Amino acid sequence: MRIESRLAQMGSQSDPVTGAVSFPIYQATAFRHPKLGQSTGFDYARTKSPTRSVLEDAFAKLESGDAAFAYSSGMAALHNIFMLFSQGDHLLVSLDLYGGTYRLLEQIMSRFGIIADYVDTNDIEAMTALRKSNTKGILIETPTNPLMMVTDVEKVCGWASDNGLLSIVDNTLLTPFFQRPLELGADIVIHSATKYLGGHNDVLAGLVAVKGVELSEKVAFLHNSIGAVLGPQDSWLLMRGMKTLALRMERHQFNATRLAKHLQQHPLIQEVYYPALPNHPGFDIQNRQSSGNTGIFSFKVKDARLIEPILRHIQLIAFAESLGGVESLMTYPAVQTHADIPLEVRNQIGVDDRLLRLSVGIEHIDDLIADLDHALVQANKEVQNEYK
Repeated sequence: MRIESRLAQMGSQSDPVTGAVSFPIYQATAFRHPKLGQSTGFDYARTKSPTRSVLEDAFAKLESGDAAFAYSSGMAALHNIFMLFSQGDHLLVSLDLYGGTYRLLEQIMSRFGIIADYVDTNDIEAMTALRKSNTKGILIETPTNPLMMVTDVEKVCGWASDNGLLSIVDNTLLTPFFQRPLELGADIVIHSATKYLGGHNDVLAGLVAVKGVELSEKVAFLHNSIGAVLGPQDSWLLMRGMKTLALRMERHQFNATRLAKHLQQHPLIQEVYYPALPNHPGFDIQNRQSSGNTGIFSFKVKDARLIEPILRHIQLIAFAESLGGVESLMTYPAVQTHADIPLEVRNQIGVDDRLLRLSVGIEHIDDLIADLDHALVQANKEVQNEYK
């Protein structure tokens, strides 16, 4: 069965009692035992819940995993995976990185003796030079947020396997509809399901898919022991959102590609970062390992003074954090999503005061172009008036 059908049918054949095509919300934390020594398979909701189990089973299949786990947020999911490592362990991590992940590593996990080095994950020589006797894993974002760097997943995960490292891929921006890292050799795939999977800016969630029975059992133990699990209401909302994932991702990709190409020609824009553009350095890798492109991209304006008026003049596009919803959102990474990354590190990788990130929604493309053009015109007028 193709992925579009799997998505549309999530949970529709899972209720044997009523035949409900929308799987029910089991708002229960405790379940009766038939008798001593027997269980229905559900004992306590932190360990296993009917609505969450349907979501997890479906997601494992979507990502070609042996098991999947639903969490109360993407950061809860990432923290749970980091708990696979122990004091003194060393990780290699993508150079361009979501600010929340950097914060979790540098301000929290470091207190427990887990350390990280940040590296261009396409540079095998650099990774080899940084690998130590205590290096235990590698975390890859591809494409990265916000500079859209693309990593050759198969190549890097093969290198990790050869060196006995656990490979973790953040697949939030492409989703299993466009990319399935476990099929390319990754051990673990992680998602902020709040983004494209949920798709409507109304549910906070994280999802993890795992390859291998032994590793799945380790993650299951942590999932239950730490307990940052997704509740039944949010599990149902997430499934409902994922039923339209295929349609939404196709529209996100179409709109983002059109808008990115439009901005490439704009006189106020210095550079556009989007893997669907032929001049992007990861264009060929992206086309080889993925069947499509995400709905977000970043761009740099030529003058940092344009930033504030652009954000003030956009109307259809909202100035807001997050990404992946049906509504278009614009973010200023330097002061929002990446504010916890030190200034010198941000400037080194290119997340500077001229960079904007645009999560392109499913609105009509002509309206999006008109809104952005209007904001750029108004911003430029204000900047030019400063000289008068």
